[in-house]
Amino acid sequence: MVTATLHYFYDPLCGWCYAASPLLQAAAAQPQLALHLHGGGMMSGANRQPVTPALRDYVMPHDQRIARMTGLPFGEAYFEGLLRDHNAVFDSTPPTAAILAAAQLGLPPLKMLSALQQAHYQRGWQIAKTEVLQALAEEQGLPATAFARELEQQMEKVAAHIADSRQLMQQAGLSGFPSLLLEQQGQWQRVDLSPWLGQPQAFVAALLGELVATDEDAAVFCTPESCTPPRA
Repeated sequence: MVTATLHYFYDPLCGWCYAASPLLQAAAAQPQLALHLHGGGMMSGANRQPVTPALRDYVMPHDQRIARMTGLPFGEAYFEGLLRDHNAVFDSTPPTAAILAAAQLGLPPLKMLSALQQAHYQRGWQIAKTEVLQALAEEQGLPATAFARELEQQMEKVAAHIADSRQLMQQAGLSGFPSLLLEQQGQWQRVDLSPWLGQPQAFVAALLGELVATDEDAAVFCTPESCTPPRA
């Protein structure tokens, strides 16, 4: 039985969200937990970025560190293909809309996010392209025509979704991606992912321990009525 909800603030083009993906997959497998994804639009709108040598030089050290910490693969098609393709553009809006579209068609959002991350970091695909999103949806077993129609609709709604995500992040004092909030019994608790990267089972054990913490022990910082700084 579900007893708590994890609110996951992510971006499909965020390398550290890729690093955290095994943690979220392990958490999503727990029957006590519901998972709610909030796309933050890290590279949406004015923050869209063309692939340049400067961008490659910026992201590669982070990617290499993630690989060392987690063992997650980064493909040659990503490092030597996508990151050298100066015609490519990193844009968070279409893949975020694709996650919303997939959810409307019954696919768990985390499953679509994982497919997008693998396509980007392992296969070197441009996940802002409609034809790439369509191909990934079909790989996940979604009907092509229904997904195309739903994606078009979600592209009209995704800006509002991103705005809502950012508003909730601001209220909760969250400054970046990935970020995680645990909601239970009307209270909200920030969950730090960084100590657990590469340790999904230990993360789940710690998380399930939080579910049985008393209200006095829980580091609650935000309720539906008000927000306060977390206790030290």
